Amino acid sequence: MAKLPETNERHVIAVLVDNEFGVLARVIGLFSGRGYNIESLTVAEVVSEEAESLSRITIVTTGPKKIIEQIKALLNRLVPVHQVRDMTDEGQFVERELALIKVAGSGEKRVEALRMAEIFRSRVVDATPKSFVFEITGTPAKIDSFIDLMKPLGLSEVSRTGVTAISRGLEKIGD
Repeated sequence: MAKLPETNERHVIAVLVDNEFGVLARVIGLFSGRGYNIESLTVAEVVSEEAESLSRITIVTTGPKKIIEQIKALLNRLVPVHQVRDMTDEGQFVERELALIKVAGSGEKRVEALRMAEIFRSRVVDATPKSFVFEITGTPAKIDSFIDLMKPLGLSEVSRTGVTAISRGLEKIGD
């Protein structure tokens, strides 16, 4: 019987690391050295009474289950890593991204862009007579949908932060 090909799965992985020079480069090097793709990467210092000098790296990657397990094992072996959490495997979590989207246009297209922004609960953070900059937060799929709707209305530039995620309930990274 022929073996079925493994399907790619999207995983959101949170990594708690020492906040020191070169740690991010080591994490990225782990991915690039093995040809693994990073779809999204965010890093921020952890603010906590118990956790001093720590940062949280949120990585979104896609691959077969076997590769995801290998990524987690390799991350756990890096010296500055304190904890690796696969948010996707652990259960429910909240995931958000922020984007700034510039739309240039006039007349009816300008009015339609404002109407769409209102539907998506986006807000205007900059306006000129010829363009708007919208700020939108939500899931990556919501942001993708908004961008698709803005393309025919004069989309000229997009800047995205990348995904950040946190587990639901009382459990937290570092426990």
